[in-house]
Amino acid sequence: MKTYGYKVILEPDEDGGYVVVCPSFQGCYSQGETIEEALENIKEAILLCIEEAEAEGEKIPDPSKSLVATVTVAV
Repeated sequence: MKTYGYKVILEPDEDGGYVVVCPSFQGCYSQGETIEEALENIKEAILLCIEEAEAEGEKIPDPSKSLVATVTVAV
């Protein structure tokens, strides 16, 4: 069994709770009422993305290829 450490991005939802996205998989997102719940839910979503990639014969994304940065803009 392999273990992967994917980066995720959490943002508060304007209606309450949190939205969480995994940029390594296009369209992989979930939500939860709490941060903990959102993180558990994104784990399930990532597992589904991995299963789908394997079923389609696609390469599983390398989590070390995802970078997180902050960009400052002046308005």
